[in-house]
Amino acid sequence: MKELRIVFMGTPDFAVATLKALVENNYKVVGVITAPDKPAGRGRKLNESAVKTYANSQNLTILQPTNLKDISFLNDLKALNANLQIVVAFRMLPESIWSYPPMGTLNVHGSLLPKYRGAAPINWAIINGEKETGVTTFRLQHAIDTGDILLQERIPISQDMTAGELHDTMMEVGAQTLVKTLVGLIAGTIQSKPQEETLASLHAPKIFTKDCQIDWQQPVLQIHNLIRGLAPFPGALTKVDGKIVKLFSTSIVHENPKEPVGSFVTDGKTYARFACSDGYIQLNDIQWEGKKRMPIADFLRGYKKMD
Repeated sequence: MKELRIVFMGTPDFAVATLKALVENNYKVVGVITAPDKPAGRGRKLNESAVKTYANSQNLTILQPTNLKDISFLNDLKALNANLQIVVAFRMLPESIWSYPPMGTLNVHGSLLPKYRGAAPINWAIINGEKETGVTTFRLQHAIDTGDILLQERIPISQDMTAGELHDTMMEVGAQTLVKTLVGLIAGTIQSKPQEETLASLHAPKIFTKDCQIDWQQPVLQIHNLIRGLAPFPGALTKVDGKIVKLFSTSIVHENPKEPVGSFVTDGKTYARFACSDGYIQLNDIQWEGKKRMPIADFLRGYKKMD
């Protein structure tokens, strides 16, 4: 362990837990690669990534390349003299980067590979109604999310779990799994194994706006899964009285709808729901266009139906 020199690559909160686990378990992190600071808000103030904030708090060396093929960056990276790289929620790496450390580059991915290769495995597992997912540590190779598997840990998905809740659970499980992977590699008790390509039938592409549109013709369970799979971000989209709203938390009501499919139904005081082909989707909260997310009771206090 004393000879292991690690370069860590990551950007969002999801990656911080793994970097923190490395630091707290006394691994030598010789450098951290993260995204450049980005302007945000009205004042266009530069915001740093969550990984950079944590790395600064630990006085770690930080590199923020805009171009991963830039010669000066490559020279700075190689000067860190790492023998292992670890990637969590970062950009695609060119082969010149992931292939150069003697021990290779490891990735922590939010699914049980080869299922859900791609950018949004947490969202798609819930959208597709999976009862179980997990994390995988594996060695990077040229094709995305296809490298040899090192270790996997399973995570159950409850019927009402949202993508945000699964993200938080997976963040901690992923960090623990990465540490277990390093312990096993150092001890020689973990052997990598190729992915079973016959199981690679489900994919997890990036979520776009078109993926967020609710089709009320679908069964209630499928709609419920879509809503929780997009919560809290980017949020499932529909319209009420011609205005766009986002839905985040819903319940299924198993009753035969009396109204046409897609109808917004409310008593104006205690409940609001949408009629589907085989039941109702009852809303627990909502975000009206241009407003903040609010409990449905608060929404109904100010709601006036448009004719």
